[in-house]
Amino acid sequence: MREFFTELGERGFISQSTHEDPAALFRGGPVTAYVGFDPTAESLQAGNLVPIMALMHLQRFGGKPIVLVGGATGLIGDPSGKLEARPMLQEETIARNVEAQKKQLARFLTFGEGPGDAALVNNADWFAEKRYIGFLREIGTHFSINRMIKLESVVNRLEKGLSYLEFNYMILQAYDFLVLFDRFGCRLQMGGDDQWGNIVMGMELIRRLRREEACGVTFPLITTASGQKMGKTEKGTIWLDAARTSPYEFYQYWINVEDDLTARCLNFYTLLPRRERDELLQGTGADIRAAKRALAFEVTTLVHGAAAAEDARRASEAAFGGGGRDGLDLDAIPATEVARDELAAGVPILNLLVRCGLAKSNNDGRKLLGSGGLYVNDARFDDPEKRLTAADVNAQGCILLRKGRKTYHRVIVT
Repeated sequence: MREFFTELGERGFISQSTHEDPAALFRGGPVTAYVGFDPTAESLQAGNLVPIMALMHLQRFGGKPIVLVGGATGLIGDPSGKLEARPMLQEETIARNVEAQKKQLARFLTFGEGPGDAALVNNADWFAEKRYIGFLREIGTHFSINRMIKLESVVNRLEKGLSYLEFNYMILQAYDFLVLFDRFGCRLQMGGDDQWGNIVMGMELIRRLRREEACGVTFPLITTASGQKMGKTEKGTIWLDAARTSPYEFYQYWINVEDDLTARCLNFYTLLPRRERDELLQGTGADIRAAKRALAFEVTTLVHGAAAAEDARRASEAAFGGGGRDGLDLDAIPATEVARDELAAGVPILNLLVRCGLAKSNNDGRKLLGSGGLYVNDARFDDPEKRLTAADVNAQGCILLRKGRKTYHRVIVT
């Protein structure tokens, strides 16, 4: 399984490792590793793709991936990397989110009972059996408060306040690692750089209670030039659920990544072999645009399937590759519904821009109109007082809005 760690290293996945040579711990045998996901929403997001891709590589090389969904720890919320406490979620919400995330994860991994099949576990299954005093006596005694308060995830929160509930999170995550070690022989935990302290705590718990060695690997945080995390935009989060972020919007996000990030994104978010990635990255200008198109198509295929990726590609090329609106695949473009009666009365343009997500507020919409950046059915639109009516519906049966050169949105009459 040395090939697995070599692949992660070559692609840039490994930011920190608890062992100089983690492959040596497995003595040439298969690697069983886990990654935890917080069920804080019904959909995973683009920020979750790095650990998902790492698990995909593990399965490709014959290892056993374990996906841990935090049905119990989600009730607390991981304070790592957070400046403020997460909103408290109800058990019913957590359970609904867990089921939705399970379905999404099955797109990327093959789950089953075989040695190379992925396993999906929920830590609510074992924490439901634990009684508080017994848990503290068995597990809590192995954790030093002096050391815990020095961890970066704790230090960063002390000024704004860290609840005792959140402070317990690292103990629960460490226990997860111990349980997975006992049940699956799992010796490797992977996660983002903000999980370093939690991973080390789990390793030490296994060493203390089982006299065995485990290891950890963390992934780097990928940010844009402005410091924004990958998977975040001005409009909000890029979700893996097509109902929240359409395949077209998803495709456009990746095709518009910064030039300097294209190589890292090809390494992290695609399964393309090194030779193909190197060929795509040989030039600049038109060549880098070709690399971005390949990136967008590959990631969209992984998340939404080949058919949706092809539709998004065609729509994008028709809109921005010289095809014009006549070749635009309208079905691939995000849409907002407006009732026929409402349109008959006239819909204020500023109100519509906010509803469609093309402006954050009426004031933001006025700025967009004032800059000449809005087009209605390919005609520039700059009157903030005007209302759109049925007369604005085009031959395709919709009103086509365009913000700048790249952002399209349909208004559909219902």
